[in-house]
Amino acid sequence: MSGGNFFNLHDFGQGIQRTLAEGLTARIFPGENLMFSVVRIEPNAEGSIHSHPEEQWGIMLEGSGVRTQDGVEHHVKAGDFWCTPGNVEHGLKAGPDGCFVIDVFSPPRGDYKKAGSGYGT
Repeated sequence: MSGGNFFNLHDFGQGIQRTLAEGLTARIFPGENLMFSVVRIEPNAEGSIHSHPEEQWGIMLEGSGVRTQDGVEHHVKAGDFWCTPGNVEHGLKAGPDGCFVIDVFSPPRGDYKKAGSGYGT
């Protein structure tokens, strides 16, 4: 697909590349008012529990996992989606087949507008 505003979920050459943790990779697509993060999590990999001031919505496109949010574990599967208000602690552990997730942040996270590693500051 061509053009500066058209992308493909499965084109791993697109987006700002970030390694969030071992086994968690993201491609970031910032806009003016929101930001998409396309996240691939390897089987049984998990990121640390963290928080940030931005509101975050997540959509489980493929696979399954356990979403910990505000200290509560939620088993999620393909088709499930959730909202995480700003400053609420959260994290995700992939199931045995891994998972593919879209995260949407509003406003865009400034620390994700550049390639790098980790969840930012």
